[in-house]
Amino acid sequence: MKTAEQQAIQTLHRVRTQWQATRTARINVMRGVLREFGLPIGVGARTALARIPVLLEDAAVELPGLVRHAVWLLLEEVRALDARIAAIDHELATIAREHPVALRLQQVPGVGVLTSTALVASVGHIHAFRRGRQFASWLGLTPRESSTGGRRYLGGISKRGDVYLRCLLTHGARAVLLTAQRTVGRTPQRATAFQRRAASVAVRRGHNKAAIAVANKLARMIWAVWHHDVDFRVESRVAA
Repeated sequence: MKTAEQQAIQTLHRVRTQWQATRTARINVMRGVLREFGLPIGVGARTALARIPVLLEDAAVELPGLVRHAVWLLLEEVRALDARIAAIDHELATIAREHPVALRLQQVPGVGVLTSTALVASVGHIHAFRRGRQFASWLGLTPRESSTGGRRYLGGISKRGDVYLRCLLTHGARAVLLTAQRTVGRTPQRATAFQRRAASVAVRRGHNKAAIAVANKLARMIWAVWHHDVDFRVESRVAA
């Protein structure tokens, strides 16, 4: 059961996700139209939004007037969507500053405004999960298990949980993993035990599997901080 406040926060996240998808679609349309007229645009939304206005304002660029006008309309729509998404981000940031649980969850590495508010809105009662593994399993971050007797077999990640929450945690885990790899590679004496473990998993199993493993660990950290109502404690740095 969710409260009206939780449903309201979820509504903000859903509207933001829809606007983001629409923004991406419009940028891809502009990129495809300009490519048909021999004007390729580099990869990335930031590159496209910086390059497209320059092309449209350049009178020397051979582009039919109707096409130029249509692309301008698409560009204005993308800018309007950016303003709307920024407004929702501001509202979510305000909630994250005022909500005690969201504020505490942001102490966990890889958890920011979006992830903390999405967790607060989606998890009705954290004490329903008796262990961190149950919470990670609910999110779809644990492997499928097929064990009998003395044999234990763990398969791939189930992906049966909340898609949106799992996506946010995975993106946060990728950022944590990249930071860990840079720290271990450049200044190993400053790396925490968690960072060294994450970097070693990336070497043994690959970057993508390591990112999911880190996301699983972050989910368990979130459960511990939330379930026990304590602040996140950073591990002491030990020289490698």
